[in-house]
Amino acid sequence: MAANSKFIDYIDEALEKSKETALSHLFFTYQGVPYPITMCTSETFQALDAFEARSDDIVLASYPKCGSNWILHIISELIFADPKKKYEYPEFPVLECGDPEKYQRMKQLPSPRILATHLHYDKLPRSIFKNKAKILVVFRNPKDTAVSFFHFHNDVPDNPSYGSWDEFFRQFMKGQVSWGSYFDFAINWNKHLDDENVKLILYEDLKENLAAGIKQIAKFFGFSLSGEQIQTISAQSTFQAMRAKSQETHGAVGPFLFRKGEIGDWKNLFSESQNQEMAEKFKECLADTALGTKLKYNSYCQA
Repeated sequence: MAANSKFIDYIDEALEKSKETALSHLFFTYQGVPYPITMCTSETFQALDAFEARSDDIVLASYPKCGSNWILHIISELIFADPKKKYEYPEFPVLECGDPEKYQRMKQLPSPRILATHLHYDKLPRSIFKNKAKILVVFRNPKDTAVSFFHFHNDVPDNPSYGSWDEFFRQFMKGQVSWGSYFDFAINWNKHLDDENVKLILYEDLKENLAAGIKQIAKFFGFSLSGEQIQTISAQSTFQAMRAKSQETHGAVGPFLFRKGEIGDWKNLFSESQNQEMAEKFKECLADTALGTKLKYNSYCQA
């Protein structure tokens, strides 16, 4: 990502808006889901309905703080396996963020376009399905997702922050955070994980074997890379490597986007009652589902 990319410009603009936005006024609701007023508008959502996807668009769907920036980097490295080239984002890559005119500008962008999103499956533009664009869905266990989300709010300067972890946890469990409920998002996407053009990848699997994960992603999107190229991209895409370059690639917010990246960081914040509440919610929403099994709750979230 170029240092002067739209990504950095957009984040800087959003943080500037955040300075004057109290947490109580951070959200607006569109079609039943809360979104941050610093990044989304109802006018942009209305314009999104008419967005025309291409069959070779690369769609990356995830709930916030599940590794979307990590995957964006990996995909851009796959597009330009030549190390002399860098993928630049002429628009902020999250599809639903920005001004309503961005979709007109995106018509001029060369293929393949990377379309990141935090939207539910049934809130995506219909053209994505009509034109059979491939969708990579990224999930992370709910406990580490919640803790990462909390730190993003409370560590980034000028971001509206919560009074305590306990306060954030209550709002997270109610779905009263940006992009709504993790569990609603999971239930919605679970119905479509076996669809022809959809592939699931887990944050935890990437952490445990990054090269194998990159190989799967490359195969899914039709990139033909040598084993040596996969290893090179893997070395450039470790969490440590991403964090080291985060200020260059993502601006001042970079070190907060790539904070720890650990599995099990939730153990530093969750109380016994919160462990129980999360376990009950997971069981209620995802027990006996394909996604629930793949998330390996007992391995990654057991107190």
